[in-house]
Amino acid sequence: MFGIGAPELILILVVGLIVFGPGKLPEMGRTLGKGLREFRKASNALTQAMNAPEPPPAPPQQAQPAQATEKTQAGTAASATATEASAAAAADANGAAKMAESQAYVPPTQESVRTQLAGQKTAEKKQDAPE
Repeated sequence: MFGIGAPELILILVVGLIVFGPGKLPEMGRTLGKGLREFRKASNALTQAMNAPEPPPAPPQQAQPAQATEKTQAGTAASATATEASAAAAADANGAAKMAESQAYVPPTQESVRTQLAGQKTAEKKQDAPE
């Protein structure tokens, strides 16, 4: 245990008892124990979250063959509008996902900073140039 033997441990406890007193020492031990317990819980939760298997992707839905009955023909108009609405919602969701991906932070590269600075310098030269 860190190369500390029994005599060193006793010496540390005696110094702690002298410095902090008999009233504070149990309270400090309790506080230290609670902190270690919370740290273990957090590290175990993080480990479990990292080791948890990802759920498998949902299989694509297959279209069912249409039946030639009057009920399905009457319901076709209603289902067509529902299908159009769900397709529009899916398109909105895809558009929102693409927008979120495009708005994600991308750290600048050295080359992009150089081109940006060069553009600023040329803009300053154009402003300073006599007309």
